[in-house]
Amino acid sequence: MRALFYRTYCTLRASAFGTGALLCLAFSSLVLADNQNQLEGMKQEIVRQQQQLSHKKQQLSEVQKTLKRQELAIASTAGNIRQAEQKIDTLTRSISQLEKEQQALVQRQIGQREQLKALITSHYKLGKASPLANLLGENDASQLERMTEYAARLTLARSKALDELAATDTEIQLKKHQLTEQRRTQQNLLAQLKKDRASLLTRQKARQSTVRQLQGQLSADKRYLTELKDNETRLVSEIAKARKAAEEAARRAQVRMSGLNTLKGKLPWPVKGSVIHNYGSPLKGELRWKGMVISKSIGSEVKAVHDGKVVFADWLRGYGLMVAIDHGHGDMSFYGYNQTVLKKVGDTVRANEAIALVGDSGGQEAPGLYFEIRRKGTPTNPRPWLTR
Repeated sequence: MRALFYRTYCTLRASAFGTGALLCLAFSSLVLADNQNQLEGMKQEIVRQQQQLSHKKQQLSEVQKTLKRQELAIASTAGNIRQAEQKIDTLTRSISQLEKEQQALVQRQIGQREQLKALITSHYKLGKASPLANLLGENDASQLERMTEYAARLTLARSKALDELAATDTEIQLKKHQLTEQRRTQQNLLAQLKKDRASLLTRQKARQSTVRQLQGQLSADKRYLTELKDNETRLVSEIAKARKAAEEAARRAQVRMSGLNTLKGKLPWPVKGSVIHNYGSPLKGELRWKGMVISKSIGSEVKAVHDGKVVFADWLRGYGLMVAIDHGHGDMSFYGYNQTVLKKVGDTVRANEAIALVGDSGGQEAPGLYFEIRRKGTPTNPRPWLTR
């Protein structure tokens, strides 16, 4: 507008004064140059802001990648700890059983020694009344025959007792060896468990730092809202892939894939705890929760709500380590925020079977379970499906 005003003004001046026209033309050139500079400046600012936005997105992506690496490492360590604890528990029971068996063998050994002692004493007493003495004495032939038979049986019993005692001694030595080996294995597992727990603690601290960095990246409401929308898009995309895999698995399934249609109000809770976010409650802006979040201590077992096949078991941005189970007829259940998963894609699971351990993955501030039910791809309120 300013340039147009000066051009009009200069045209009028040029009709009246010749010299003034030259001055106006020069001035107009300066104004146009100024406008051009402003336009270039605006273009540069737009480019700068776009570059800054791109840089922030890249930074956010890098933080998410770091979080994923850390949480997968935590999942691996947590899985190792669970396996070690189970092995230690099995070994402890085995050692206890071996100790009982060893005690029983020792008692048997004591009894066998007493029996052998009695047999030797009897044999000694019988030896004092030898067949020759009986022959030269007044004993008749029938008594001599009985004594000879008794002596033979004593000898056989003593030999058998010696064999049994030797066998018991061998068993005791074997039990001692087994106990030594199992106690050594137990100590090694306990030492490794101690290292794994220390490693887990270190990784959890590093993860906390990354979560704080992530929260800083998402501090602006609009940016956080965009991230949540992107997370939902990723979930929908993974569901689409999982449904295709589920349809293929259903054709080969050896597990009942009858869907959830008749089970409303009958499904067991995946974990027992207080609900901190309900289905449909506000999440951010116009977004609402598509599932429910149940508070539970970290490391608690997450149970499948019904029979099915695992079609997804991996880390998903915004949901952390997630397990998805296909129940047939388009019904699927989802379990997110886990510390580690105990199943892999293709595994058959039964209702109330442990499939994961509760965690805070996906950048959550507190441990809990994200639980969602979808029917033919559409989220539905999971609460009415669970037992009261």
